[in-house]
Amino acid sequence: MSNITYYISNLLEKMTSTDKDFRFMATNDLMMELQKDSIKLDEDSERKVVTMLLKLLEDKNGEVQNLAVKCLGPLVSKVKEYQVETMVDTLCSNMVSDKEQLRDISSMGLKTVIAELPPASAGLCLTANVCKKITSQLIGAMGKQDDVPVQLEALDILSDMLGRLGSTLVSFHQSILTSLLPQLTSPRMAVRKRAIIALGHLVPSCSPALFTQLTEHLMGEMTRGGATANTRTYIQCLTTVIRQGGHRVGEHLEKIIPLVVKFCSVEDDELRENCFQAFEAFVRRCPKEMSPHIPTVIKLCLKYITHDPNYNYDAEDDQEESMDIGSGDDEETESDDEYSDDDDMSWKVRRSSVKCLEAVISSRRDLLVELYGSVCPTLVSRFKEREENVKSDIFLAFVALVRQTKPPHGSALDPGAKEDPAVTLLKKQVPTVIKALHKQLKEKSMKSRQGCFSILTEMANVLPGALGEHIPNLIPGIVYSLTDKSTSSNMKIDALAFLHVLLSGHTPEVFQPHIKIILPPVITCVEDPFYKITSEALQVTQQICRIMRPLEKRSSSSFDAKPYVKEVFGSTLKRLKASDIDQEVKERAISCMGYIVSHLGDQLGGDLQPTLQIFLERLKNEITRLTAVKTLSLIAGSSLKIDLRSILTEGIPILGSFLRKNQRALKLNTLTALNIIVTNYSDCLKPAMIESVLSELPALIQENDMHISQMAIGLLTCMAKVCPSSLGKIGAAILPEVLHLVHSPLLQGGALSSIVEFFHALVLTKASNTGYSDLMKALTGPFYKSKSPDSLSVHRQSYYSVAKCVAALSSSCPKEASGTVGNFIQEVKNQKTSESVRILSFLCLGEVGRSTNLGGHKELKTVIMEAFSSPNEEVKSAASCALGNICVGNLEEYLPFLLKEIGAQPKRQYLLLHSLKEVISALSEESLKPHVENIWTLLFKNCECGEEGTRNVVAECLGKLTLVNPALLLPRLKKQLSSGSSLARSTVVTAVKFTIVDHPVPIDSLLKDSIGDFLKTIQDPDLNVRRVALVMFNSAAHNKPGLIRGLLTSVLPKLYNETQIRKELIREVEMGPFKHTVDDGLDVRKAAFECMYTLLDSCLDGLDIFEFLNHVEEGLKDHYDIRMLTFIMLARLASLCPSAVVQRLDRLVEPLRATCTTKVKAGSVKQEFEKQEELRRSAMRAVAALLSISDVEKSPVMADFANQIRTNAEMATIFESVQGDPISGAVESMDTS
Repeated sequence: MSNITYYISNLLEKMTSTDKDFRFMATNDLMMELQKDSIKLDEDSERKVVTMLLKLLEDKNGEVQNLAVKCLGPLVSKVKEYQVETMVDTLCSNMVSDKEQLRDISSMGLKTVIAELPPASAGLCLTANVCKKITSQLIGAMGKQDDVPVQLEALDILSDMLGRLGSTLVSFHQSILTSLLPQLTSPRMAVRKRAIIALGHLVPSCSPALFTQLTEHLMGEMTRGGATANTRTYIQCLTTVIRQGGHRVGEHLEKIIPLVVKFCSVEDDELRENCFQAFEAFVRRCPKEMSPHIPTVIKLCLKYITHDPNYNYDAEDDQEESMDIGSGDDEETESDDEYSDDDDMSWKVRRSSVKCLEAVISSRRDLLVELYGSVCPTLVSRFKEREENVKSDIFLAFVALVRQTKPPHGSALDPGAKEDPAVTLLKKQVPTVIKALHKQLKEKSMKSRQGCFSILTEMANVLPGALGEHIPNLIPGIVYSLTDKSTSSNMKIDALAFLHVLLSGHTPEVFQPHIKIILPPVITCVEDPFYKITSEALQVTQQICRIMRPLEKRSSSSFDAKPYVKEVFGSTLKRLKASDIDQEVKERAISCMGYIVSHLGDQLGGDLQPTLQIFLERLKNEITRLTAVKTLSLIAGSSLKIDLRSILTEGIPILGSFLRKNQRALKLNTLTALNIIVTNYSDCLKPAMIESVLSELPALIQENDMHISQMAIGLLTCMAKVCPSSLGKIGAAILPEVLHLVHSPLLQGGALSSIVEFFHALVLTKASNTGYSDLMKALTGPFYKSKSPDSLSVHRQSYYSVAKCVAALSSSCPKEASGTVGNFIQEVKNQKTSESVRILSFLCLGEVGRSTNLGGHKELKTVIMEAFSSPNEEVKSAASCALGNICVGNLEEYLPFLLKEIGAQPKRQYLLLHSLKEVISALSEESLKPHVENIWTLLFKNCECGEEGTRNVVAECLGKLTLVNPALLLPRLKKQLSSGSSLARSTVVTAVKFTIVDHPVPIDSLLKDSIGDFLKTIQDPDLNVRRVALVMFNSAAHNKPGLIRGLLTSVLPKLYNETQIRKELIREVEMGPFKHTVDDGLDVRKAAFECMYTLLDSCLDGLDIFEFLNHVEEGLKDHYDIRMLTFIMLARLASLCPSAVVQRLDRLVEPLRATCTTKVKAGSVKQEFEKQEELRRSAMRAVAALLSISDVEKSPVMADFANQIRTNAEMATIFESVQGDPISGAVESMDTS
C-alpha cells in the first residue's frame, strides 16, 4: 500500500469520528492533499473518497459540509470519469430532496463541479457526458412549479453551465429552450429573472433556427398583449437576448421596434424603463439595422427625459427668485395624502432614456451636428434634474457628446481645415452650459459637483482657451470644492485636476487677476496629508508659477508676482525637503520647485542656493535622479540666467556618470541637460568637469541607438563651439567612433545632420589632428582601400553620408576647398580610378557644388556627361545626382544646360530627369518661379514616354513643381486628364500623388476642391491608370485623410469594385511544355486592398463596416498577396470593431480554416512550401486576433475551429509560435464599434 493511499485511508477513518473537530481537520487535510498536482489515487481510494465526501455533504456540522463542497472541485480532475458521474448523480438527486440545507449544499456542490470541468475546447468527453447528465436532471427540476427554491437553484446552475459550456450542450438546446420559456410567466419574479439570465447565456451558442424560435416566441407574446407585468418580462428578456447575441436580432428589428415604441405610451413607468433599455441595447448591438429608427428613438428619449409628472421645476425657479423666506409647510401636508415620493418611479424612465441617448451619442459620430441641434439644448436644460442618479447620467451623456466633438485622431493635419461644424456648435453652447453649471458647483451634493467638473474638464480639453471669459464664474465653485470642510478627497482631486487643465489651456493674462483668490486654497492642498491631493496640488502650483510670470513675455507682463513668491516657495520647499513621502509627491515637488526657480528664481534671494543644494542631493538619489535631471534642464534653460556655479562643480561629474547607466530615458535627459548647461554656462566649466563628460561619450556613439548617438554628437558640437580648447584630446577616443558611424549603413536623418554639424564645428576649432586634411583623409580613406564598388567594406548609404561630411568641411574651409574639387575632378577623369572612388568623387562634387558655385571648373559638364555612358549603373546614378546638386548651386549656368540636354539626348533622358528632380526638390519656391514655364513645357513633352521609369520621374517632377505655384499649375494638370492618351493620364495622376505631403502646404485647399476629379480615374478604362489612381488615393488617405473624407460615399463603391476578380483579365501563357496563368488585374486589386487597409486607420468613421467586411471576405479567398493583406486587415478589424466582426464570424472562419489546413502538393518547389507556411502563419495571427475578442468562443463555428487548432499538433504549434508576434502595423486596442 503506497504512502499516499495509506494516508488517505487514515483521513477517511477520521472522517467517520463522532468528534466534529476530527471530521473538520481530516476534511481540511484531504482538501490540501487534493490541491497538490502530484497526487495520484488508485481506483479503490477514488471510490472511497467520493463516497465519503458525498456522505459528508449531509454532515450535521455546517463547517464540515462547506469543506466537503470545496473538496469536490479539485477532485473532478483527479478521479476517473465514472466517479465524476456518480458525484453528479448524487448531487442532482439531493437537489430535489426535502431538506433545505442539503438542497443548498448540493447546488453549491454542482456549481463547484461545473466550474472545474475542463472547457469544451479541451476536447474531452468527460465534460460532455457530465453536462448531459446534469442537464436532463435540471430540466426535470425546473418543471416542479410548486417548489420555487428548487426551481431557482436549477435555473442558477443551468445559467452557470450555459455560460461556461454552452457549446457542449447543443443537443439539449431545444429541450432547454422549451423548459425555460414557460418560466417567463412564473408567478414568482425571481424565477422569471433567472430564466431570463439563463436564456441570455443560451443565445450565443444556439443555432440560428433556435434563435429565430426564441425571438418569434417573444414577439408573439408581446403582440398578443396581456398583463403589463408579462410584457415587462418579455421586453427584459428581449433586451438580454440582444445584449448577448445582438447581431442576430438585426433581421427581426423591423417587427420589434414598432412594438417597443407602442409600449412606451402605456402608462407604466417600469415598462417604459424596460423599453428604453431595449432601445439602448438595439443601438449598441445592431448599429446598422437601427439607422432608420434612430430619429424615432431620439424623439422618444427627448420626450421622456423630462418625464417628471409629480414635480414642478418652474415653481422651483420662481421660488428661488421671489420667495426665499416663508416655509411651504401647508403645501407639504396636502400632498402627503395623495402621493408619496417613494412610489414615484418616473426617475427610472428619465434615467433609462438618458442612457439610451448616451448610446446614440457614443455610437453615431456621423449625427453630431443634428445631435447638437436636437439633443444638446435638452440635456443642458436637464442639468437641474432633482434625482441625483439621473443627474449624474445626464452629465455622462453630455460628456460623451463633448468627447465625440473632439476631432478624430489625425484630422488636425487636415488641409486648410475649416473648424469642424460640431466644434462651432459646442462653442456657441459654452455660455449656456457654464450658466447651468455655475449654481451646481456650489451645491452640497458631491456627486453633482464631480459631474460638473467632468463636463468642464472635457470641455477645456476639446476647446482649449474657450472658457477664458467665464473664469470669474468658475473660480468660486473651484474654491468652494477645495475649502469646504465636508469635501471628500476625490472631490478635491477632481477640482484640482480641472484647475490644472484650465490653467494649461489658457493664456496667463486671463488668470492673473484671480491668482489672489485661487492660490491660498491650492497651497492648503499642497499641505494636505493625503498624498494624491498633494501631488495634484503641486502640479497646479507649477502651472500657477508659469502664469504669474511667463518667461516669454516678461517685459510686457504688468502682474507683480512678488507678494506670492514666499507662500508658493515655502509650501513647496516643505514637500521637497521631506524624505518620508510618496514617490509621486517627491517627483512633483522637485518638478514644481524647478518651475519656481526657473520663473521666479531672481526673487528668491538667499533661499536660492540652499534650494539648489537640495536638487544636488536629489541628483545623487537613484529614485529621484531622473526627475532631478529634467528639472535641472529646465532651470539651466531659464532666461533668468540662474546662478548655478555652486552646484556645477559637483553636479557635472554626477551627470557624466549617468551616461554610463543602462536606463535609456536617463541617458537621453542627461544629454539634453548637459547640452543646455554647456550652451548657457560655458564660462563656469573647468577642464576637469568637461573631461568627466567627454570620457563617457565614446561609448554612446553607437549605431545600435541612433537617437542617443545624435544627442551625444550634438553635445560634442556644442562643446566644440563654446569651449574649443576642450576638444584637444578628442582624436584618440571619440573621432574613430564618429567615423565608424559615418560609414554605417544605418546613418540617416537627424543623426546624419548632427554629424555634419559636428564636422563644421570641429574643423574650425583648429585643434591638433582635426585639421581639414586630416579629417578629409579619415573620411575618404576607406573608399580608396576598397577594390570594387560591390565589396562589402563600404555600404552604399555611407557614400552619401561621407559626401555630406566632405561638403561640410569644404564650406567651413573655402580656401582648401577649391583644391579638393580639382582633385575630385581628376579622380573622375582618370580611367584607372576604382569605381568606388569615382562614385564617391561624383557625390562629393555634387554636395560641395550644392553650397558653393562651381562655375570656375569648366570641364565639369563634359566629365559628367561622359560618365553618363559609363558601363557601371552606380557611377551613372552618382553622376546624375552630382549634376542635379551642382545645378542647385549654380542655376544660371546649369539649368539651361540641363534642360537643353533633356531635349537633345533621349537615351540619357532618365538620368537627366533624375538630375532635374534633385533640382526641383532642393530649391525654394522663390528661386524656381522664373524657370517654372520652361521646365513645365519640357516635362509635358515627355509625359507620354513609353518607358515607365522615365514617366514616374516626370510625374514626380511635375508634382513637386506644382507645389511651387499651385493656383496656376493644378488646373493645367486637371485639364490634361481629358487627353486621349492613357500614358499621359497615368503620369498626371501620379504627379498628383507627389503633391500630397504629410505636412500642411498651400496647395491643400485647392487639392481638396479638385481631388474628386482626379479620383474619377479609378474608373478609367485603362488598367494602369486605375492602379495609379488607387495608389494616389492611398497616399491621400494615409497622409491627408481630410482631402478625401468628404468624398468617401462616392469613391468607396468604385474602390470596392476594383477588389473583384475579373475573369477577362486572366490569360494563359505557354512556357515550353507548361501552361502558366497570368492575372493582369492582380496589381489593381492589390492597390485597392491596400487602400482599404489605410482607410481603416484614417477614416474608420466614414466606412460602413459590414459592406467593408463583405470585400475583406472575398479577399480571404483571393491570390496569395491579397490574402496576406486581408489577414492583417482582419486582425486590425478584430481590435477596432469587434462587434461587427463577431456578427460575421460564420462567414470569416471558413476561408481561414481552408488556408490553415491546405497542404502543398508533394514535389513542389521550396518557394511554394515557404509561401504556404507564411500564409498559414499570417492566417493564424488573424485567428489569434479573433480569439482575443471577449466571448468569441461562444460562437459555435469559432469554438469548433479553436478546438480543431488545439487538437491538431501541427496547427497548434503554428498557433503557439505566432502568439507573441506583432500584427503588422501597431494595433492599438481601441473599441470604436
